[in-house]
Amino acid sequence: MPYEFGEVVLVPFPFTNQKATKQRPAVVASSRQYAVERPDVVLMAITSQLRPSPAFGEVWLAGWQAAGLLKPSAIKPIFATFEHRLIIRRLGALSDDDRKSLAEAIGLILGPST
Repeated sequence: MPYEFGEVVLVPFPFTNQKATKQRPAVVASSRQYAVERPDVVLMAITSQLRPSPAFGEVWLAGWQAAGLLKPSAIKPIFATFEHRLIIRRLGALSDDDRKSLAEAIGLILGPST
C-alpha cells in the first residue's frame, strides 16, 4: 500500500547514532509516486518533547489529535528511509495547514531546488 505525504505512521525509528531504535510516530516525507515506484518510504521523526520554541526545521503540529498523536507534538528535522514492511501501523494524517508547514520546512532543510 503506497503511503501519502503527510500520513503519520508508527515505526522503529533509529537514533541518529544508529545504535538503537525507538518505536515512535513519524510522518511520511516522500511523495505517493516515490512510494509506488520504490520499496521504501522516507520518514521524519515526531516527538512530544517540545522545546520552549521551535528549533530550525521543526514543525509544531497544530492538528496533532487529528494526526493520531497522544500529545502535542513536533516533527523533527531528521530523515530516515524505511522499507514498507517496517511500518507497524498508520496513526492518522496531518491537517492541510500542517502538511503545508512540513513542505516549507523540508525546503528550508534541504535547500533550494535549482
